Amino acid sequence: MIYGCCRVSTKHQLEDGNSVEDQQAQILEKYPNAEIVVEAYTGGEERPIFSELLDKVQRGDIIVCTKLDRFCRSVRVGLSYIDTLLDKGVSIHILNMGLIEDTSMGRLIYTVLLAFAEFEKNQIVERCQAGKEIAKTKEGFKDGRPKKFSREQLNHAVELLETRSYSQVESITGISKSTLQRAKRKTMVSM
Repeated sequence: MIYGCCRVSTKHQLEDGNSVEDQQAQILEKYPNAEIVVEAYTGGEERPIFSELLDKVQRGDIIVCTKLDRFCRSVRVGLSYIDTLLDKGVSIHILNMGLIEDTSMGRLIYTVLLAFAEFEKNQIVERCQAGKEIAKTKEGFKDGRPKKFSREQLNHAVELLETRSYSQVESITGISKSTLQRAKRKTMVSM
């Protein structure tokens, strides 16, 4: 059996070549009969879908990923996955680097490439943190995501709730029910 593994950090990730659709297309181009497994996983080690696949695969199966960083994001975890799969007799094909072989040279190559993938991830985090520190020194910096609705809009929506249902107010204003509920609670607390 051939399993194509597609992983995104969020369900809406659209990086060049890393969207779920792009990954699926690349895998199915090489392996048209592959069963595609999709997961959204941000970087913690809990990967229930991939863990289930690790338990399911059998000798002779192939796991395919488009890139090594879609397979894993750290050397330690990557080596663990690779060792587990190779011990089970499962082949691993990373499309942009080739088959991972259970040889001394193969182990050297994938260990070095995993180290580079982890290094690249750490560099991105460091650049983001440095950029944020620079941004904090500038006038008008606000940490976090910008507010989608102004205080006036939220107050107006809460007023509408006096005569309308949450669904009706959501339809009129475009403000979700959960946001309306939070705004209403804040209004009640400030009274």
